[in-house]
Amino acid sequence: MGVTRGCQELLSLLCGIWLWVSVAEPSPPTPTGQSREGAPLQFRLAGYPRKHNEGRIEVFYNQEWGTICDDDFTLANAHVLCRHLGFVAATGWTHSAKYGKGSGRIWLDNLNCGGSEKSVVDCRSRGWGNSDCSHEEDAGVICKDERIAGFVDSNVIETEQNQVEELRLRPVVSHAKRPLPVTEGIVEVRYKNSWAQICDENWSSWNSHVVCGMLGFPAEKKVNQNFYRLSAHRHPLNYRLHSVSCLGHEAHLSLCSFEFYRGNATGVCKGGMPAVVGCVPGPLFATGSAQKKKRRPQQVQKRLRLKGGARPGEGRVEVLRNNEWGTVCDDRWNLVSAGVVCRELGFGSAKEALTGARMGQGMGPIHMNEVQCAGSEKSLWSCPHKNITKEGCKHSEDAGVRCNIPSMGYENTVRLSGGRSPFEGRVEVALGAGSNGTQQPWGLVCGQGWGILEAAVVCRQLGLGFASQGLQETWYWDASNVTEMVLSGVKCTGQEMTLSHCRHHDTVTCQKTGTRFAAGVICSETASDLLLHAPLVQETAYIEDRPLHMLYCAAEENCLSSSARQANWPYGHRRLLRFSSQIHNNGRADFRPKAGRHSWVWHECHGHYHSMDIFTHYDLLTPNGTKVAEGHKASFCLEDTECQEGGRCSREGLVERGLCSESPAVFPWAHSRQAHQAVLTSTPCHERDATVPPLP
Repeated sequence: MGVTRGCQELLSLLCGIWLWVSVAEPSPPTPTGQSREGAPLQFRLAGYPRKHNEGRIEVFYNQEWGTICDDDFTLANAHVLCRHLGFVAATGWTHSAKYGKGSGRIWLDNLNCGGSEKSVVDCRSRGWGNSDCSHEEDAGVICKDERIAGFVDSNVIETEQNQVEELRLRPVVSHAKRPLPVTEGIVEVRYKNSWAQICDENWSSWNSHVVCGMLGFPAEKKVNQNFYRLSAHRHPLNYRLHSVSCLGHEAHLSLCSFEFYRGNATGVCKGGMPAVVGCVPGPLFATGSAQKKKRRPQQVQKRLRLKGGARPGEGRVEVLRNNEWGTVCDDRWNLVSAGVVCRELGFGSAKEALTGARMGQGMGPIHMNEVQCAGSEKSLWSCPHKNITKEGCKHSEDAGVRCNIPSMGYENTVRLSGGRSPFEGRVEVALGAGSNGTQQPWGLVCGQGWGILEAAVVCRQLGLGFASQGLQETWYWDASNVTEMVLSGVKCTGQEMTLSHCRHHDTVTCQKTGTRFAAGVICSETASDLLLHAPLVQETAYIEDRPLHMLYCAAEENCLSSSARQANWPYGHRRLLRFSSQIHNNGRADFRPKAGRHSWVWHECHGHYHSMDIFTHYDLLTPNGTKVAEGHKASFCLEDTECQEGGRCSREGLVERGLCSESPAVFPWAHSRQAHQAVLTSTPCHERDATVPPLP
């Protein structure tokens, strides 16, 4: 190996000498802390849409701003770059010009940092300006929103490029309790530390369409311009933009053409007024009885849905064709097509077009490929597309979207306290604004009856992803001075936008008082999503009569219905419905045992451990829905073929090798199909006791 490396180094040296003699030009310089003129490097965040601590990373070298290619980019690179910008660390990074394509040079390519370097100059790369990338590969960083203590801000964090980073509607009519979302008002853009207006000269409905989409609304509406014209003269104005011209399909106002006012802009826009926009909220965010009545007919004709997303407005795109749901291939998938999906579902424009099954892999057919929307279509089916072929796409290429949604303020009415991370803690709900300017009071939720569905609503409301657990006791998170129980009997379907939309007691009634019995949650960015392959059950199901003396193992593991306990053992028989099954994990996380290995129970009959008493329920129903038989399946851990003598595995070995399954399966635990095409298959103990108990 040493000889080979030496040969490679010698060959590189000879090639370098030959190139120097032939071309007589020096190779591009390696990263240094200063430009050729000796000036220190500068870094900045740019692009759209973004927050102040994220964006396309740009570096000022040799008197010119340029970007960094995403080839071989890692979180370690992002750590170093975020520290250059004055942030303590990075929480993520982006590829493929998520924040838009930069311009000018691509200064660095194949950047390779370890993460602990004090400067990017200490990292390896191909050298300044040596790149084979295009600006479609511009890298971005997401920095932790915490500044380095004493950091001297010599770098440019907010760019002065011609981009609109943030936008809002400012309502003119003030109400004491104005309901959210704000659907009408003066359009304002963030400028430095304040807000500025847009001159409405030549303002079009297409401009309004783009603005509404950015704010999470699917459509625009006309407003009373005369009313706003009168109110505009009562307040000082600071115009920033003019001559805005959008085509209507843009995902962001920065993609439209416009011009900035330069210098003193107080005397401009004399022939116009501030741009005013009115938006129509989608059914999920509509307020008022008239708008809520429109939801029912829309749901009947639904041919499009999002699956696998943790938050409203995100998920894998699925379409209905010939009464069968299928997915969309990500070939040529872009923001314009994603925007058509978002608006069709009642959201705003798309802020991200996801490829590569980022929202998990679907099942069944792939209905559409190479979708190319113009942006004006009312339905995804109206966009030009190709029908899928067997060789064309796989579910690893399922397309997804993240849509803009209106700001509802739901995240301000609930919080978590006492947890080890922001993703867990005791649930505290707001009781309304404090009186006389006092701090907003908070209260606890009774843990009695609290479960995973209620936890799912809280996690969604806080934007923390999926619910991992819903806890009825939280004595170990007793770190808050909030002690009053203000909500009890909470029952959610799991689909609500906020905890206040769930059913609950009118008067607080909690049998177990005290803060230790307050409800808590553990949230997760990703989750498993198990789905039974129903056709296989139908194809393999059959009836078998089996003597009781052959069912002792099934009885030990509770595979028989409850009426079997009254049978005359070991005489008689039971009628079993037997079948095979497959369980697919469509989620983005492995499905693993929640019970600790110390609590697994060994079952001698079948020679495996149980990590859950009941994993799934099976009920046998008549055509009119009457239950005539029942059964369930526990999770189990199979014997490892590599076990030591005796054929029995240790629980530690089962965990390390991943042989424990919380499913009716003989397969290791369910892996996320985003990374694996794993399917749980099962035949043993897949019998449902179909013996009908005698009528009383």
